[in-house]
Amino acid sequence: MTILNHILGFPRIGIDRELKRAQENYWNNKISKKKLLKIGKKIRIKNLLTQKKMGLNYLSVGDFSWYDHVLNTTMMLGNIPKRFLNNVKKINIDTLFHVARGVSHNRESTFPSEMTKWFNTNYHYIVPEFNEYSTFNFSWNQLFLEIDEALLIKKKIKPIILGPMSYLWLGKTTSKNFDRLKLLPKILNIYKYILNYLHEKKIKWIQIDEPILSLNLSQLWKKKFIYSYNFLKGYSNKLLTTYFGNISHNLDIINSIPIEGLHIDLISGKYDLLTFNKNLSNQILLSLGIINGRNIWKSDLLKYFNLINNFKKFRKNIWIGTSCSLLHIPIDINKESQLNKKLKSCFSFAIQKCYELFLLSHALNTGNKSLIKKWILPLYYKNFLLNFNNKNKKNLFIKEKKYFRKNNYNIRFKKQKNKLNLPIFPITTIGSFPQTKELRKLRLNFKNNIIDKKKYESKIFSIIKKNIKEQEKLNIDVLVHGEPERNDMVEYFGENLNGFLFTNNGWVQSYGSRCVKPPIIVSDVSRIKPITLKWIKYAQSLTKKPVKGMLTGPVTIFLWSFSREDISDLTIVNQISLALKDEINDLEKNNINIIQIDEPALREGLPLNDDEKKEYLDWAVNSFKLSISEVKDTTQIHTHMCYCEFHDIIQSISELDVDVITIENSRSNDNLLMYFKNFNYNNSIGPGFYDIHSPNIPSKNTIFRLIKKSLKYISPEKLWINPDCGLKTRTWKEVKKSLYNLVYATQKLRLEQKN
Repeated sequence: MTILNHILGFPRIGIDRELKRAQENYWNNKISKKKLLKIGKKIRIKNLLTQKKMGLNYLSVGDFSWYDHVLNTTMMLGNIPKRFLNNVKKINIDTLFHVARGVSHNRESTFPSEMTKWFNTNYHYIVPEFNEYSTFNFSWNQLFLEIDEALLIKKKIKPIILGPMSYLWLGKTTSKNFDRLKLLPKILNIYKYILNYLHEKKIKWIQIDEPILSLNLSQLWKKKFIYSYNFLKGYSNKLLTTYFGNISHNLDIINSIPIEGLHIDLISGKYDLLTFNKNLSNQILLSLGIINGRNIWKSDLLKYFNLINNFKKFRKNIWIGTSCSLLHIPIDINKESQLNKKLKSCFSFAIQKCYELFLLSHALNTGNKSLIKKWILPLYYKNFLLNFNNKNKKNLFIKEKKYFRKNNYNIRFKKQKNKLNLPIFPITTIGSFPQTKELRKLRLNFKNNIIDKKKYESKIFSIIKKNIKEQEKLNIDVLVHGEPERNDMVEYFGENLNGFLFTNNGWVQSYGSRCVKPPIIVSDVSRIKPITLKWIKYAQSLTKKPVKGMLTGPVTIFLWSFSREDISDLTIVNQISLALKDEINDLEKNNINIIQIDEPALREGLPLNDDEKKEYLDWAVNSFKLSISEVKDTTQIHTHMCYCEFHDIIQSISELDVDVITIENSRSNDNLLMYFKNFNYNNSIGPGFYDIHSPNIPSKNTIFRLIKKSLKYISPEKLWINPDCGLKTRTWKEVKKSLYNLVYATQKLRLEQKN
């Protein structure tokens, strides 16, 4: 038996973030559509040639996207919300960008579709919209275009499509009480057309992603799953692809549908492989996801060689692959010229993960283990290079009472009201202000020693002063310093804590053109010195209004970093919590009476399988509470969360016991507020009345209407007014106008409440 290798997808941003720059230049009318399309094609061809060079047996096609792959599917199925079809003669790439970002027509704006997290990752997708009037027709031939490109490479290719059941699951209904499953027959007809086209192209294998098989599905959804794949039987071989968790509980579906292959994620899934294999039809090819697609450490290839070598006698047809798409990790470790060589040898980015698959399949097929032994040598001296000996171990044995503040919210609310003396409907922003070219250049010049620390800090202070003045002009009630010193909300804190390592080019796509550069946790985490105090103290000295202290929470720092795989999550996150606790205490001692601790990743870490959720939520909530456990009742603690499904963690959000939570509701049509109301959430909420991920400027009337609507769910004394996220990606022109409208609408409502 020959064991073949493949990946589930390759990063699409380009090795130097060419896609990001092309997108943003196109949106700003700096390049033509023709130039944009040319750059996209160049990235795709390079990705295919890289896979070929690294020794992959099947090249993945269809993993490229102009914004995100779910939106690609929406376009392909012709499921475009009607508001984007006015005066549109032909659906094209502009339609895709309008759905993702919204569009302005003279004075009117068309709001974009909702955006949320892709399962338990920091990748975002544009949410499909469904109602009883939804129509479907094949409208976007991007996949077919990419297949024709790939066939010229003269190598076996494997097209990737998002499966019909996962696509339906990931969407939202815009009509009350409408069952989206009623749309399934219409969708399946388009899938049938696509599969027939691929069959006619003589393509042997098609990867159909159905990640919802890791979830606990209802009997109705299971029944529809079986119906769907029986409807689509025939055509090319289907590799049903699952990831982000174990699917053993849904094996009844797998054994009831006509598929030729199944991919499982052995990294996140924690399978008992022999038991799983016994219960799986022997006719199905089994693809084993053994190379971690979500972390950057080298794989222990010898461990997987032994596992698969022992296992292959139980199944006649095996492939090996990545656990999931490689879009969640950086592209090439060889772009990192400044890393310590020994540390660098411990890491494996997307290109190196492809090579790991070649090395492992070569060893399994030939029996020669010399290459894999050489590859994994750094893993054996990693523990000598990196410390994780819990210098503050005694602090990690935390008593349960340490997780709780002194008094409950109702008592704190009264004390904070007297202390802060804020007006009804207090107005604030989430933290960051526009990161201009000049500001980015300033930070780069400091990093490259072109300017000294004194000059750099002087410039940062002047930007903070400008930010405070602008907010006072606008009549905002609770101010922020604007975060000009921060490159990224996680990277900045990592740079100021012990235990983190940083790359120069380790970029990962978060959504659209937005990329992040996650730090790497390599050893014990502790605080060296105050991180934010200098900047916040200065900002507070400029105004009589309260200025928020701005921190990133422990769970988000942990989840948005590449963490050690040989240390428990709880140990690492509690070390981060203790470091932040010191920072919070310092801010409080210096009369910073409002402190915001952002936790946008809290929902993201939630395992897909119901049986594993409680354990995660318990330690995640406790780690946050540990960081704020010593603050005074008069210190108002805020947190911010965005772009995720809150309904299944609403209990945990309540247990965080923050005084104010700000959320993203601007694209959610009040669904999020409904969850909070139905739960009887008692603490204060800022729903977010300005969608900062769109270039559209919300009008005064639109904001006023949204605020009035939110009062159906939140009592006036508990309602905060704010944008739905930080403003770093917007221009000052957009920000000033939008915030002016936000303040105007709020003041109008205050007058109305008085009368």
